[in-house]
Amino acid sequence: MSELELRQEICRVGKSLFDRGYAHATAGNISVRLDQELGGGFLITPTDVCLGFLQPERIARVDREGRQTSGDRASKTLALHRRIYDADAAAGCVIHTHSANLVALTLSGVWSEADIVPPITPYYVMKVGHVPLIPYRRPGDPAVGDLVAVRIEKAQASGRPIRAVMLDRLGPNVWHADLASAMATLEELEETARLWLTANPKPAPLAEAMLEELRMQFGAHW
Repeated sequence: MSELELRQEICRVGKSLFDRGYAHATAGNISVRLDQELGGGFLITPTDVCLGFLQPERIARVDREGRQTSGDRASKTLALHRRIYDADAAAGCVIHTHSANLVALTLSGVWSEADIVPPITPYYVMKVGHVPLIPYRRPGDPAVGDLVAVRIEKAQASGRPIRAVMLDRLGPNVWHADLASAMATLEELEETARLWLTANPKPAPLAEAMLEELRMQFGAHW
């Protein structure tokens, strides 16, 4: 994609998430890593804007060192996004929202710090995978980036890479090769949290034999 097409795609994804209730008010941000042929660096949504009303020309562009070169003032979570890109070379984009069910899950108590919800559906295992909880830090705290990077590196070393983390009381950060895939991962994560919160009684996790079948058939990282 050209830079203009990437800017337009950020706006499309932001509006889609807002219109369907995955993002609200001025919470959340989206970034994209720019290829070398586009000069490198990143595009990221401006600070304190609504994802439902983004304008392509106002999206911030920053260079490889994080210095802003155009657009409105970059999101205060830029440091976290850059740490994710540094830790995972396959990450082409990052989406952060304050999705209601996921935030509610951290308030009521996650399944475990290593996995905020258990593997209760095959598509959660296949499309999302492990999602660890990151301890609370204030919005924009650069220390969060270090905590997330450590989680990414540990997961890679274990042979089960992650593509999302959950920031306690704030919301998920999801990354993928492209925005459409990241948005789909975020949707699956939020809907699984909703299922876990509303199911009564709580369902048992998929058995190990079921998980192994998903690993063998679909390459699931669980």
